[in-house]
Amino acid sequence: MSDVSFNQQQREELASALQKFCADELDIELEQFDAWFLLDFVTNKIGPFYYNRGVSDAQSVVERKMLDIADELYQIEKESEF
Repeated sequence: MSDVSFNQQQREELASALQKFCADELDIELEQFDAWFLLDFVTNKIGPFYYNRGVSDAQSVVERKMLDIADELYQIEKESEF
């Protein structure tokens, strides 16, 4: 699995969102460096859990769709003596 990476603009926007959240909800002022450090932590340590959950949810959707397709294929089968 490849590492998750963000371009500079995304990194700045995510760090800014973390700074705003910490200031508004926790009364903690984060400097940009600290916000980037926190972003790296969340991305590398917590992010994989959410990523794997998303993969699992997607797999469930695909499995349901495959069952639907199998049912539809069964319905269009023709009787044959061969």
